Amino acid sequence: MFQLRQSEIRNRLLTTLPADDFACLSPALERVPLLLHKTVLVPHQPIEYAYFVESGICSYLADTRDGRIEIGLVGPEGMVGTPLVLGADRGPFAVLIQGEGEALRVSAADLCEALDASQALRGLLGRYVQSFIAQVGGTVYANAELTIEARLARWILMYQDRMDQDDLPITHEFLSLMLGVRRPGVTTATHVLEGAGMIRARRGHITVLDREKLEDMAGDTYGAAEAEYERLIADA
Repeated sequence: MFQLRQSEIRNRLLTTLPADDFACLSPALERVPLLLHKTVLVPHQPIEYAYFVESGICSYLADTRDGRIEIGLVGPEGMVGTPLVLGADRGPFAVLIQGEGEALRVSAADLCEALDASQALRGLLGRYVQSFIAQVGGTVYANAELTIEARLARWILMYQDRMDQDDLPITHEFLSLMLGVRRPGVTTATHVLEGAGMIRARRGHITVLDREKLEDMAGDTYGAAEAEYERLIADA
């Protein structure tokens, strides 16, 4: 049977684990593709698998009276399936693939067994849950207080962090979902950022031109959750 080497892993959580604790989980890991627009977690349904993202973007979505809105992003820094870490077998949110890539998949049963066997794994994933809560809190604040343009700037920064490239495959449909606004609002916000020289927009793509200006536009809603992640994961 093929054995994954920790040195070849591209998920930051898994590369952070001590080698012995990674060995508790690695036999159960399976590399799978993340296919665009595929739902990997269904709300209120038992979780079959957790996913440690290696490339691509997973989007947490909340259902509202007016449709769906994005509440959080996961890329190679994190995992999908956090209810399992907290001892629950399901959650209220859908998770949809918004950027194609790959992940290391593990069954819910195998993950729970590894959590019982490895205190380091349980501690690491618990701290990751805390950092994800910080991200969701930032999203709530941004949606309540910021203009559409500032929210778009924040989201582009978060997306770029996880894709690690300037050219981002993004549709207006996805932007509408992410911002919780109708497409005319997306078009207006995109034109504002483009007019200020922050981005270049073309069909299905946004290219980051000036990250510093995007950070100024996003203000203090960008950076706090990222610093919390570094404190909890990288500096632990």
